Amino acid sequence: MSGKIFYRERHKIGTKEKKPRFKLVAVADANITFYADHLRKKELEEIAASVGADLILLKAPKDGKVKEDEIEVKE
Repeated sequence: MSGKIFYRERHKIGTKEKKPRFKLVAVADANITFYADHLRKKELEEIAASVGADLILLKAPKDGKVKEDEIEVKE
């Protein structure tokens, strides 16, 4: 079974800035440690290929805010 690496686009970054555009959110079923929180897409793809993990892009609202009624809590 391959692991999964979850990531999302950063909110506070411009379009022309030369900073990493993606934020690492979580890792499941993969024995890997990340030392950076912000990564480039190419870096994520290379890491995922080397450890045999799938990349999962998490969708975020355009305004960056999540409404309370949209959050589902499982107990």
